[in-house]
Amino acid sequence: MAVPSPTKSELRARALERRRDYARALTSETRAALEADLGRIVLPQLIGARIVAGYHPMRDEISPYAVLDLLGGEQVAALPWFGGRDVRMMFRKAPAAEAGPWGVLQPPATAEAVAPDTVLVPLVLGDRQGTRIGHGKGHYDRALSHLRAAGPVRTIGIAWETQISDAPLPADPWDVPLDAIATPREWIQCR
Repeated sequence: MAVPSPTKSELRARALERRRDYARALTSETRAALEADLGRIVLPQLIGARIVAGYHPMRDEISPYAVLDLLGGEQVAALPWFGGRDVRMMFRKAPAAEAGPWGVLQPPATAEAVAPDTVLVPLVLGDRQGTRIGHGKGHYDRALSHLRAAGPVRTIGIAWETQISDAPLPADPWDVPLDAIATPREWIQCR
């Protein structure tokens, strides 16, 4: 009898637990060093990017600030912004200065709205083909689909090493694949 493949919900739950355990085991010095390593790996990939969107990390996510803080003078850092829980995610110029609908810091509503050409995407679990499992609300898939309808947008998932699956992950038709994934130790070109 064949064992059924785990569902996305089951994969998400296991990956969240693994990410939590990994991140909480790091000392603050080790975490800062790993995030600095992430910045050194990603920054050379951003040559030519004009508007780079990151996110304000929550829970045990790896922080994109080590990348955003290294952007060149002509490059603009942006972050997700929500006008409400049921509104599509937009991007506004950084910095994050006020709590959004879920309590995560975001730019103020008065910050300039922007359309990034590169998005650093958080993930719960990702595979080497660019399939991403997030928190399951679809915010990034909807926002990235909207951005790509207006023009090319490069997507780079960022994660801890423990969040990379060598086995292909299940994808739904609406899932937006990642172009690449970066960890503190590896650049994975997906597409």
